[in-house]
Amino acid sequence: MPKLKTHKGAQKRFKKTGTGKFKRGCSHQRHILTHKSSKRKRQLDMGRMVSKADSKAVAGMLPYA
Repeated sequence: MPKLKTHKGAQKRFKKTGTGKFKRGCSHQRHILTHKSSKRKRQLDMGRMVSKADSKAVAGMLPYA
């Protein structure tokens, strides 16, 4: 049986938590930050969990995570 290849783009964007869920970053935090409130920037910085609908696809791209 051949080894499965990890999707390198997904590897850089998602991390698996201890409970088996996937963590992701938030968009809208790279540039034009001056007009965004400190609260909004702080909440974007924390990241989010991948939705249940997308977690199966992410798990398929990261077979050894």
